[in-house]
Amino acid sequence: MEVQIKEWGNSQGIRFPKAVLQEAGFKLDEKLNVRVEEGKIILYRPLRHKTLEERIRESGCELTGIGELDWGDPRGNEAW
Repeated sequence: MEVQIKEWGNSQGIRFPKAVLQEAGFKLDEKLNVRVEEGKIILYRPLRHKTLEERIRESGCELTGIGELDWGDPRGNEAW
């Protein structure tokens, strides 16, 4: 499949057919990283660290809140 580089304001841009983006799993307005290797432009999703809740959900367990912990009265020079 061929695409064409076009002017886009003061920059240049490439429009990809919707089917190509769907096949790659990219969504509209998604931010991607780009790198160039051996004359090839490579687009990829940035590494995103998962939240604790996401990790627990994927493990099949449940996150149950234990509320605030009382560590007792301040001792020493702690600032509260």
